[in-house]
Amino acid sequence: MKNRLLTALVGVSIAVGWMFTVYTPAFSAIMAIVAGIAVYEMLKVFEVKNIPFFVLCELTGVCTMLWADYKNKLDLPLFPVLTLIVLLSLVFMVLDYKRLRFEQVACSLFSAVLIPAALSCVVLLRDVYIAFPAVFTKPDGIFLILLAFFCSWISDGCALFAGRAFGKHKLAPEISPKKTVEGAIGGILGNLLFCAGLWAVFQYKFNLSAYIGLGWLIPVSAGLSVISIFGDLAASTIKRHRGIKDFGNLLPGHGGVMDRFDSSVFVFAAEYAIVSLMGKWIGA
Repeated sequence: MKNRLLTALVGVSIAVGWMFTVYTPAFSAIMAIVAGIAVYEMLKVFEVKNIPFFVLCELTGVCTMLWADYKNKLDLPLFPVLTLIVLLSLVFMVLDYKRLRFEQVACSLFSAVLIPAALSCVVLLRDVYIAFPAVFTKPDGIFLILLAFFCSWISDGCALFAGRAFGKHKLAPEISPKKTVEGAIGGILGNLLFCAGLWAVFQYKFNLSAYIGLGWLIPVSAGLSVISIFGDLAASTIKRHRGIKDFGNLLPGHGGVMDRFDSSVFVFAAEYAIVSLMGKWIGA
């Protein structure tokens, strides 16, 4: 528990510093590093030993993350590029058929595209005021990024303490034995309080968009907390299937980067889906 709290404090300090780079190239570059480490951990989980394919997946992951920030400048046709990556992966499989199986290729490519693409939603959330200027303002983007982290990390923290204090009924005993129904409810309710506080600060300091009111915040925060729980359970299921406890050991008390960002991957993508649909419907 001590290592977990210490790592969390260091992580929060780094995250605060990272937020100060929000409108600089360092913002997406740091997330690209996170994405690269996450993909590396997943490739290790799937026991990929073919070096060219390993490198291809790493490059795919980093470039997928950066694409959100530079897509307008690069103007690359995404579908043909992804098709080429898949074909090249199959070539590596044929050339190293004894060590590289199809299921490894499929799971690795899935991870190398999906995880960075979900993480890149942080950049897209930052730029909602550019994509949907009639609906969102510049401060809205910062608020939405912080909201996503609250709904994944603070929700998880509240669930941990609520579960230890009140947990009696197992939520998914065969997947994650320590998670309880009471902990999940405590995580959702605790997160709602923190998100309401975050909203009040931004509303007072920056006057958020009229479309981001408490009537929007409460159901969205609760919904994202639920998605965070399922994201965590999905990651736990993968670990169960692979017979491992953690995705990595980079973060003492937490495991690897994927252990810390497993629920965030789901929350970032879900929140951006909500926000982009709002922008298109309201701004139409």
